[in-house]
Amino acid sequence: MNYSLKSIPEREAKPRERGFTMAMDKGLSVREVEDFLEVAGDYVDIVKLGWGTSYVSPNLQKKLDVYKAAGIPTYFGGTLFEAFIIRDQFDDYRRILDKYNMTFAEVSDGSIELPHEVKCDYISKLSEQVTVLSEVGSKDAEKIIPPYMWIKLMRAELEAGAWKVIGEAREGGNVGLFRSTGEVRSGLVEEILTEIPFEKILWEAPQKAQQVWFIKLLGANVNLGNIAPNEVIPLETIRLGLRGDTFMHFLDVEKPC
Repeated sequence: MNYSLKSIPEREAKPRERGFTMAMDKGLSVREVEDFLEVAGDYVDIVKLGWGTSYVSPNLQKKLDVYKAAGIPTYFGGTLFEAFIIRDQFDDYRRILDKYNMTFAEVSDGSIELPHEVKCDYISKLSEQVTVLSEVGSKDAEKIIPPYMWIKLMRAELEAGAWKVIGEAREGGNVGLFRSTGEVRSGLVEEILTEIPFEKILWEAPQKAQQVWFIKLLGANVNLGNIAPNEVIPLETIRLGLRGDTFMHFLDVEKPC
């Protein structure tokens, strides 16, 4: 840090199991990635190449190499996995992971109907090849999954070999964990936390109010994802109580008169 302040929350050091920030690359150029990492690389733990953007992104390998040189792992969005699965191309997907030397993969079923035992089988198979993040929740705003089912699905996917489970919110933060307005389904989150360890969950929270809510609930070292590249440093200031939204939250002194 550039100077010293008292009463700043302690952040776990990279590589970390808690306090993860997953940034979403929706089609950055190589130069934009270099600029992004120059500014925010210290605060990014992993980068997701959103949905199927890797299919159409020029200079994909060069971009992946920039992330790798910075020590930041990447993975293809779960929608790409689903695109391969619905076309019966699972083996092709595995070859793509090898081709690009990917060490992480996301397994999801937010856009397709996939029997859960089949999804868990994919998780198990891929976990022998890469580190798996599995996403729970639907991209369909009309499909409401009750809390007990979120817990059941998350537990089964962790047991199948997932390293962490992702709480679905989409890029906009208006499905899954959230209402269409972006409001957190707080009862759902709190019930999930009664059964699933918080360090095992990566909460997609693209909106600032959502990030603030999770940090106030679970502290500076909560795992948050779907963060826009230009929002990584603002998020870090929220984690540290250096933005108005959490300014008083981490102070251990009384508010000045």
